[in-house]
Amino acid sequence: MRYLVLALALAMPLVGWLSNSGWLGPTNGEISNRYPTLIVAAGYAFAIWGPIFLLDGVFGIAQAGVRAPDARLRRIRVLTAIGFALTSLWMVVFTLQWFWLALAVIWGSLACLLGAAWLASHTSQHRRGPWWQWLPLSLHAGWVSLAVFLNVAQVVVAFELLSIERMLPWTLVLFALAGLLLLAVVVKLRGNPWYALAAVWGLLGVHARQQASDLPGADMAANVALVLAVLVALTALVAGAMGWRERRKLRTG
Repeated sequence: MRYLVLALALAMPLVGWLSNSGWLGPTNGEISNRYPTLIVAAGYAFAIWGPIFLLDGVFGIAQAGVRAPDARLRRIRVLTAIGFALTSLWMVVFTLQWFWLALAVIWGSLACLLGAAWLASHTSQHRRGPWWQWLPLSLHAGWVSLAVFLNVAQVVVAFELLSIERMLPWTLVLFALAGLLLLAVVVKLRGNPWYALAAVWGLLGVHARQQASDLPGADMAANVALVLAVLVALTALVAGAMGWRERRKLRTG
């Protein structure tokens, strides 16, 4: 299993390069421009995949060196193997514009990555696992937690499931759902800064893109994204401080 996790971690940047170089079809940016939404982020925000792939590679290499893992790491390996595989699969099927399959795949990936981030962030006495576990997996999970809603919006627009002339009402519902997920996970992960960082980065990217958009309702969408970014950051600070106090009491008590 450890070598499978390593191989899948190293495969993601390769698949990402093939996808965004046009080898598999239209790039993600081209597809996004075909189906504009009020919740898509600016192009620069997707550069976060670089650090995510790099740190996932670090995780893959580090875990491969652990020959006698405990039960927690064994569960993390299973979840990350599935999560990494689904991440690569999503890049392929999204490029092929199989949007419904891509939507199912990215939600499956999120479930696995959140589970792995949870296990990596919680050990005995509320301590986090080694940084090479909780940092990469938290960053990846944080970005995908927002990306799933971007993907939902593009499916709505691509198939015209709801009004594409008046996108703001249903986009606000997506923002509300995204906010609930992000804030709940930040609290459960005790203010995990890397999960929050990825989420805030994505929301600021949405703010920047919608500020420059001429779609009806874009200004409101930009403001909502900015408010959510501030809420996530503040929640992470408060939850992190509370978690630090709990760990301190356990160490001194």
